[in-house]
Amino acid sequence: MSEEEPESTIRGRELGEALREALKQANLSGRAIAKKLRWPQSQVPKLLNGQRIADEVDIAAFLALCEVTGAERDRLLALARELGEPGWLQQYGSRLPKQLRTLIDHENKATTIKQYEGLVVPGLLQTDDYAREMLLRTASIPKEEVQDRVAARLARQSLFSADRRPDFTFFVHEQVLRLPVGSPSIMSDQLHHLLRMSVRSYVSVRIIPISFGAHAGTAGACRLMDFAGKIPSVAYLEGETMGLFLETTAEIKTYRKIFEALADAALDEGHSRDLIGNLATALYADREDHDDHG
Repeated sequence: MSEEEPESTIRGRELGEALREALKQANLSGRAIAKKLRWPQSQVPKLLNGQRIADEVDIAAFLALCEVTGAERDRLLALARELGEPGWLQQYGSRLPKQLRTLIDHENKATTIKQYEGLVVPGLLQTDDYAREMLLRTASIPKEEVQDRVAARLARQSLFSADRRPDFTFFVHEQVLRLPVGSPSIMSDQLHHLLRMSVRSYVSVRIIPISFGAHAGTAGACRLMDFAGKIPSVAYLEGETMGLFLETTAEIKTYRKIFEALADAALDEGHSRDLIGNLATALYADREDHDDHG
């Protein structure tokens, strides 16, 4: 395996976990599968860990023994066909993305998550009302799907109370704090929620001040997730109709440099809290009582 190739890939891990579940449902062991398919005993563990580039024929044989059929078989064979391609472009259009489980899975397994947002509060830090207002203003999401999207976004926040949670660093541009989303009371609640989250030992919220000017994050929102063991790091970019996972050595190196530069540009945690609190008071507190009175 070359230095540029990760020991496992995003698709490989997704496929491996699905195959492990198929084994469980079929009440079969990896040893039994290897024997039936005349594979070396080491082949199945590597496949289940996402470390082996398996071809579509191998996966089809595996699924046949586990009696996996229909849409799930089609999905896993499609993953097998794409195993050799770096990155993962996930198209989900206007429907609630099933692929969100891939992002959630990576967030749950990460040891550290770094995220930059220049336009909106990071989803993991959004309040219910802020998330709803944001999604209602998004032209690509049908109104009947908004509540499902809000619920999915808030469900991801259970990560903060997990036994094995990551360490989080959120870089947020000052403009995010100044951009009104919904009523003044919604914004006030959102900024105070940021303050409450920022004092947790495993959450760092750092603000990039407008006065700094152009910075390394001007190309757009991004996140970088690191994992324990031999699982390679993953960068994630999200747009209106797609999610892009990046995993090559060169791509990860680029995003690591971006986050190093953002750390140089951002205020420290204490000064960031001061700025959030000052803006919450200056921009929103004096108007909270007038939200429902025209």
